[in-house]
Amino acid sequence: MILTVTLNTALDITYRVPALTPHASHRVTDVAERPGGKGLNVARVLAALGHDTVVTGFAGGPSGAVLRDLLAPLAPVDALVPVSGNTRRTVAVVDAATGDTTQLNEPGPTVTPDEWAAFLASYAELLGGAEAVALCGSLPPGIHVGAYAELIRRARTAGVPVLLDTSGEPLRRGIAARPGLVKPNADELAQLTGSRDPLRAAHDVRRRGAHTVVASLGADGMLATTPEGLWQAAPPARVKGNPTGAGDSAVAGLLSGLVEQLPWPERLARAVALSAATVLAPAAGEFDVRTYEDLLPQVEVTAHATAA
Repeated sequence: MILTVTLNTALDITYRVPALTPHASHRVTDVAERPGGKGLNVARVLAALGHDTVVTGFAGGPSGAVLRDLLAPLAPVDALVPVSGNTRRTVAVVDAATGDTTQLNEPGPTVTPDEWAAFLASYAELLGGAEAVALCGSLPPGIHVGAYAELIRRARTAGVPVLLDTSGEPLRRGIAARPGLVKPNADELAQLTGSRDPLRAAHDVRRRGAHTVVASLGADGMLATTPEGLWQAAPPARVKGNPTGAGDSAVAGLLSGLVEQLPWPERLARAVALSAATVLAPAAGEFDVRTYEDLLPQVEVTAHATAA
């Protein structure tokens, strides 16, 4: 089983409009609702790839109830911990004319100390059956900034490999707890290290404690800096669409490759193809299997001699 943690879950709402014009009224041509937050997106993709997945984190209030109702018929097992606050909503407005997306993200509910303690108890139990765990996304109000570092240490004690996908101070503190893999994007790397060179920044992050760094380079693909070597993977062409969940699909590709013990070039190719297929999908956090299968053999993976 693969465990994904989403402390700040969301009800993802996608609106499609013919063209998005500031200061104007718009007729929405299509509306889609999905259970969201980074770890839930990861879990849905993992399930589509054939992996048993369990999702945990927090959900509460009316939007949390809708999220859990939408999650119920899907493959990932719901182990979300209830909270008294209302789960946030994220709204993606897709401009059909340009393919661009405008994203509006609400804040999450405030988590109480008792709710955090309940989560930690559940997390400890779930680690007992996990092959790997992904810690994904932002922290809701009420959760201390070192929360991911705490969860990494608990997973490492349990012998469970950890992938961390967050940003800012939670990422900085999480890296110091020595996760197996971190997946920042180029901007997050620059903010963390002060370097705009992704390769230099990735080496810096490894020196700070991360075992492996896979940097997302947007349309240019991904860069993996590992103890085994250095690889870069790029999609066959630039894709336009809704980027919501694309990075999460990449995380699913990396996690599935980890538990399947695939070599790094195959892990990266899978991650890049899944990410591109998600951008091309009409709804947030979804991907078309046929599109993914068409893209996979077209991903170019380049190996470099060494990793610093």
